[in-house]
Parts: sequence; structure tokens; C-alpha cells
Amino acid sequence: MIEIAVAASSPARPATHRVGQMTVLVDYIDAWVAGDVERIAATVAEDCVITECYGPVYRGRDWVRRWAEDWFGAGGVVHRWDVTDHIVTADREVAEWTFECTWEGTRSTFDGATIASTRDGLVLTLREYQTTAPLYDWRGSWR
Repeated sequence: MIEIAVAASSPARPATHRVGQMTVLVDYIDAWVAGDVERIAATVAEDCVITECYGPVYRGRDWVRRWAEDWFGAGGVVHRWDVTDHIVTADREVAEWTFECTWEGTRSTFDGATIASTRDGLVLTLREYQTTAPLYDWRGSWR
């Protein structure tokens, strides 16, 4: 299972996640790291909508399964997907993370975030966002 560092919650928005607690989003991420297509499909609702940070939208479990099969079949590899912050409510999960993969022979790493809604213990909607440039401390001029 991935390691998760949980930020302190505020009284108005209590986080319910505890380090080491398995949630559907953690299982989804772990399944991608493991390269397990059936486990990925098992984490999403039949009528799910998954929106990738670079544009594609996968509607329904069958399309998610096909996407994962095709991605791994084309040589895609997830090297790591480290969650750095994770908040869980009754029907939402939000996670910040660092993702490293190889796609089409190029290894890349980027930071990002996922916002997911859940229903009956499965991912119903999931939307990912990624940083588009290396992060840096601003000191009066932009790169």
C-alpha cells in the first residue's frame, strides 16, 4: 500500500482519513502502480466518469478497463504514485500526489491532484489535475 502523509484538518472541515486506511481512491492508485487492470476496473462504478489531466474522458467501467488494458499493453509503466495529502469525507476524496511513469519510452514525473466522488464504495467521478512546469520559489522574477 502507498504511504500517505495527512495534513492537519480544521474544525470546520475534519479529515476522516488515517494513515494506512484503505479507501477506494488509494486502492485505485495502488492498482495503477501494480499494473492490475481488473483491480482498476473494480474500483470504479459501472457509470463512472474519469477525466484525465490531459483531456481524455472515460465514461463507464468498460471504457476504464479498455483504457488500462491499452495503456499497459502499449508499454505504459507507473513507477510510483506517491500521495502527499489525502482528505476523505462521506462521498468525496481529494489527494495531492507525485506521479512517475514511462509512456512511449519517455520517463516523466509531475505533481498533481485528484478530486473524486464516491458512491457505494466505488469511484463515481474522478478528475485529475497536473502541474505544467517545475515548481519554484518566486523571488521577484518569473522563469
